[in-house]
Amino acid sequence: MSATTALLSPDPHTHAQPADAVVRHLELNLVVDFESRSLSGYATWQFQKFGAASELVLDARDLDVEAVLLGGPTGEPTAFELGPSDPVLGQSLRIAIRPDTTAVTVRYRTTPGAAALQWLTPEQTAGRQHPFLFTQSQAILARTWLPCQDSPGVRFTYEASVRVPAKLLALMSAENPQALDPAGQYHFRMEQPIPAYLMALAVGDLAFAPLSSRTGIYAEPATLPASTYEFADLERMVTAAEDLYGAYRWDRYDLLVLPPSFPFGGMENPRLTFVTPTILAGDRSLTSLVAHELAHSWSGNLVTNATWNDFWLNEGFTVYFERRIMEKLYGRPYSDMLQVLGHTALLHTIEELGPKSKDTHLHLDLAGRDPDEGLNEIAYEKGDYLLLTLENLVGRARLDAFIKEYFTSHSFQSMDTASFIGYLRRELLDKEPGLEEKLQLDAWVNQPGIPAVAPRVASVRFEAVEATLQSWLHGTPAAVLDTTGWSSHEWTHFLHGLPNNLSINQLLDLDTAFGFTQSGNAEILTAWFPKAIAASYHPVDEAVHRFLIRVGRRKFLVPLYKALLATLGGRERAQAIYAEARPNYHSVATSTLDVLVGRKTN
Repeated sequence: MSATTALLSPDPHTHAQPADAVVRHLELNLVVDFESRSLSGYATWQFQKFGAASELVLDARDLDVEAVLLGGPTGEPTAFELGPSDPVLGQSLRIAIRPDTTAVTVRYRTTPGAAALQWLTPEQTAGRQHPFLFTQSQAILARTWLPCQDSPGVRFTYEASVRVPAKLLALMSAENPQALDPAGQYHFRMEQPIPAYLMALAVGDLAFAPLSSRTGIYAEPATLPASTYEFADLERMVTAAEDLYGAYRWDRYDLLVLPPSFPFGGMENPRLTFVTPTILAGDRSLTSLVAHELAHSWSGNLVTNATWNDFWLNEGFTVYFERRIMEKLYGRPYSDMLQVLGHTALLHTIEELGPKSKDTHLHLDLAGRDPDEGLNEIAYEKGDYLLLTLENLVGRARLDAFIKEYFTSHSFQSMDTASFIGYLRRELLDKEPGLEEKLQLDAWVNQPGIPAVAPRVASVRFEAVEATLQSWLHGTPAAVLDTTGWSSHEWTHFLHGLPNNLSINQLLDLDTAFGFTQSGNAEILTAWFPKAIAASYHPVDEAVHRFLIRVGRRKFLVPLYKALLATLGGRERAQAIYAEARPNYHSVATSTLDVLVGRKTN
């Protein structure tokens, strides 16, 4: 255990006791069975003990543990106990060890309901010929497919052997194959230590296309051409990120474009970012999401929040870094649009949570709750806003030097809020008397809302959009508005600015001129649909139904179902669509939507 790890806050979302015995390396051997929707095999953990520890404690949830052995897969059986089941935390797996034990092997099988795993039928994929499997381990779902110490404060290296059906490719958050193995046997190695939430597995009919010597795209064959076009700037993004905050430390940076049911925009699994196909806009206008996931290669993967109460340390830095990458590639006016969109989302989240809510603090208290409750715009946008305020006070050059050194000096380590504040004070704030008071640091971290010191954000390009919107609201027909060269961000800003009491004729004017209902851009659709639903503009009905059946990204689903629920007779309609769509959604989405929509169980 490193000195920094020993001093970090305890993690309320794990049963593990890493201060007594902590895992260091994993050897994983799994068979993927689509028919039974299960993974089976064994996990051998090498671990380090402190003091006279007599047991190793792992996290498990909905796992069928068949046996535990001392040493490797042929070792001697040992006693183990699965503790009481908690709906959020799952169970503790307590393994009896001897004084000389340095490894244990857990033979196990996942259950069909494992929350991290999504098993897709061929009909739910682009090719419609082969099934597909992907994992989503963040925040604490790795324990549903792997007995592990499921805490972001625990890091380990791993090797894996995975057997899958013929004609399918297996990929992990590790060194990956670029071609099919006829026998369906794949081997993986991750030499850099990672936390369990960055464990990832995907299996499907996948092909690979290189973009540079260290970047490339995996996707279903039908999706690969559009994906390689959309992400053509990937190598430029990596280079821009390195120019800002130091060398990329993970060797390769590849993307895996998943089927539409993926519940997030992206997931920063090391070496292999998982991304949603909803960013395949055809004009490369939504690739800031990829810049975000790339930035996580430093903020999150390299330096990791120690607990989910410290989630802002991952996401606040990443949003700030993402926008710096986009500015470097596409200019300040472009990144300013992203900043304004983020600020709008932050204000909306604060309004939803309540301006005095403790959940609007950067440092959270999620003990006893699902950490997913902290995965909102507070961590992302308020965290970014703190760094933007600091930049405003000390200048970019000083802030960049601080961030670069922060990543370098804490590489492959975890960081909690108290430790970060101590580091920030030593390295930056204490060097200028009065700076911490100007920043209002405590107000950002431990108080609700947005401190008054926060600088105003603005976008010249959005000001032009707002002028165009006002022109339309004052009677200019949509067909004669000048929208030449608008990006997805300008269109969504225009749509979000529309009043809520639009008439059918106004919506028809917009739709006729701009074809919103038939757009292939998911961001535009999910800005347009709520306005149309609220006004009972029925031309969108079939498109809304089709979108909700096909797309599983939670960011889009929640506002659309909320819009339906707010209409007369909308609950019945929403429940009917949800009953049809739910099999296509990941558990991350259904855990939210079951409550929101009111799932009918019979």
